[in-house]
Amino acid sequence: MYINDVNLSPVMVAEPGESYQLSATVNRWVEVLVDCPGSTGLFTYRLPTQLEIKPGDILSVPFGAQQLGAIAIRLLAQPNVDLAPEKIREVEDIVSVGFFPSAYWELLNRVAAYYYTPLIQVIRVALPPGLLGRSQRRIRIIKDRGVGKSSYLLASPDPSAFLTPTARQVWELLQRQPTGDYSFVYLQQKVKSAYRGIRELLRFGLVESYLEPPRLTRPKLQKAVTLTGTIEDDLTTRQREILEVLRRRGGELWQNELLVICNASSSILKTLAQKGCIVIEEREVLRTEQGPALVGDAAKSLTAAQAGALEAIQTLDGFAQVLLHGVTGSGKTEVYLQAIAPLLNQGKSALVLVPEIGLTPQLTDRFRARFGNKVSVYHSALSDGERYDTWRQMLAGEPQVVIGTRSAIFAPLPNLGLIILDEEHDSSFKQDSPIPTYHARTVAQWRAELENCPLVLGSATPSLESWVSVRRQGAGGAGGEFLTRNASLSTLYLSLPERINSRPLPPVEIVDMRQELQQGNRSIFSRSLQEALQELQQRKQQGILFIHRRGHSTFVSCRSCGYVLECPHCDVSLAYHHTEEKAPELLRCHYCNYARSHPKFCPDCSSPYLKFFGSGTQRVTQELARQFPELRLIRFDSDTTRNKGSHRTLLTQFANGEADLLVGTQMLTKGLDLPQVTLVGVVAADGLLNLSDYRASERAFQTLTQVAGRAGRGDDPGRVIVQTYTTEHQVIEAVRSHDYHSFSQAELEQRQALNYPPYGRLILLRLSSLDPIQVQNTAQIIATALSTQEEFEILGPAPASILRVANRYRWQILIKFAPDALPQLPDWEEVRSLCPSSVSLTIDVDPINIM
Repeated sequence: MYINDVNLSPVMVAEPGESYQLSATVNRWVEVLVDCPGSTGLFTYRLPTQLEIKPGDILSVPFGAQQLGAIAIRLLAQPNVDLAPEKIREVEDIVSVGFFPSAYWELLNRVAAYYYTPLIQVIRVALPPGLLGRSQRRIRIIKDRGVGKSSYLLASPDPSAFLTPTARQVWELLQRQPTGDYSFVYLQQKVKSAYRGIRELLRFGLVESYLEPPRLTRPKLQKAVTLTGTIEDDLTTRQREILEVLRRRGGELWQNELLVICNASSSILKTLAQKGCIVIEEREVLRTEQGPALVGDAAKSLTAAQAGALEAIQTLDGFAQVLLHGVTGSGKTEVYLQAIAPLLNQGKSALVLVPEIGLTPQLTDRFRARFGNKVSVYHSALSDGERYDTWRQMLAGEPQVVIGTRSAIFAPLPNLGLIILDEEHDSSFKQDSPIPTYHARTVAQWRAELENCPLVLGSATPSLESWVSVRRQGAGGAGGEFLTRNASLSTLYLSLPERINSRPLPPVEIVDMRQELQQGNRSIFSRSLQEALQELQQRKQQGILFIHRRGHSTFVSCRSCGYVLECPHCDVSLAYHHTEEKAPELLRCHYCNYARSHPKFCPDCSSPYLKFFGSGTQRVTQELARQFPELRLIRFDSDTTRNKGSHRTLLTQFANGEADLLVGTQMLTKGLDLPQVTLVGVVAADGLLNLSDYRASERAFQTLTQVAGRAGRGDDPGRVIVQTYTTEHQVIEAVRSHDYHSFSQAELEQRQALNYPPYGRLILLRLSSLDPIQVQNTAQIIATALSTQEEFEILGPAPASILRVANRYRWQILIKFAPDALPQLPDWEEVRSLCPSSVSLTIDVDPINIM
């Protein structure tokens, strides 16, 4: 358990706490991590006699001229001999009692070490926003000025007459503010050399300087009215009516709710409180994401494969890694639900991670229909207050289910009984920036080990890393089930090979867009897709149109023969290198920096029809509106789902039949369950196939298989149409037959030949600067320094695929090494010391996105 002795009232979550004793004579110093940019070491502070501090507490400490948040790391009996005791400053206060138990603390330290990240950065990710705050210096007018050494000035009706011009400007600015109070930073912005004027005002005793404590997220308080049972004789009829309403409502209501029901004012409640009939007190209101009212849902009957998978998961005792490989629509979510139910009855909690915030409304609704208010949501789209309250609810110790995106892997759930990663293959589980650049799947494995609970990885298209992991640890056929145990790892492979109710997987029709062009069709929609869209309209059915869009990550292909220009050294496609307007068209490999000019004719067939591929949802929706004006459309991409709740709103509109077609990007592929969808169209599969990334084929297969799986999940059969210029590509062939096993075998052979993950490991160094020459030179210097090592291979340096972003020029270096362990790399602080202050360096271990 994380927290002991926590009392939970019906309407208020108590702050977590533990009973502990601290000797008055020992451990009177504490080492802390301070939340200050650039500060990574430990600092020693004296413990005030009135404070009882233990490791893991969040503190407020003086640091320079500021008051900052800090984490207590360890208590000391004596400070370091190099520190003069009289120079050690005292801790100001405890902001929050710590929640770091030993297993959780070990997890944070492991993340910091593996991803080469300062521990304080990992802690920032783990804590909700606002707990580590920053104080600021403020200046305010002294209202009651006494007589002092400058009494002639203080007694003057106009003190500003005796001030210098700078001090007068500051004084007048403060006087114009109703409270006479401004931050030091604001005064500096408004008055040149304001610090001189402030110093003068301080000397004369006109103002005072103080530190405003961090503006931390606080519990939300609201007034509640409680009936005492005392009835006075001198009550008016109106007062008796209010007490009767309160009695009928259980004797307790929120004040604002009672006032609305009774159409009364707060003054009448104050009178009743003075007479002792009621008590008015502030209580906490939990800020949590509110979903729609749901009808309760009972456990569904399982297929034989589902029942076998559930039984295997429930028999696990302690840590094990489970790969639940189920085709789209095979009922993985129902297995999750029934695996969690007995854990809650045993007083344990469960953590369910999903790749996208857009998935959480639909999944949350299913879980809440089953488990009611035991389900919480935790992700970055919540307000700071909602995240803070949800985090504190986790600490309360009640058995619960938390559904969230990758950052929820750090949720401080007590007595964790199961961790689930749904769509475990998805690249959204990997953080690219800011640091730590962690992968939620890796951290989940560590956490499951430390918590000694099972980890379930669910997917219709498992990542090759997970696939190879179960094959290495287990023995058995791909369609079966196997469990092995060794000193370090237990691995279980479970298969759900069929859809619920034996519904067939939708047939996949591959359309060759080269033939469409030869036959005079210059539209972005093939004739087959056009006919399907017209039928959709006529039959009053619904469909999904998927468009891959990835900014400038385009490739060059011949529209006549389908030839794609590739790097001769790295077996990846060359990318159009976007530098600036009117620059020469240059094709470049973003692994080894090979470059060539853009050819006028196809090197394979001499056709002049070479095309940059890439079209977004906006262009497609415009074309749809032109060709099918009666078709009702909903765009579902990052542009239309920015606002809070927009994912739920758009999906609800579609589910209610308010649109015929859902047009979108990657979000459409990730676990959406829309039984009414009968048609899925992929506008241009080539945008997935030919990215300059060694993972392009794996991502393409996963994305196309997942989006195809949205069709035919209801009673009506589904149909999938995939448009491509390269029908012979191995990915297209595998998608056509829904054949994961043959695809993974062929792809793994290529990875092994090139020593890429999962047979090799990578670290990506990303450098950026406002100065294009300096960042290029720095990248070369670092690559040269690293090249002295023999246990790893250096690729690059090379410019990023989009060289300039927000006026910063970006270069990168790829380090390739053996898969067993991280190599003996040089001290990263030494590597960072090679970077001038104007060049930033990010170290990405096991990168997913190398674009």
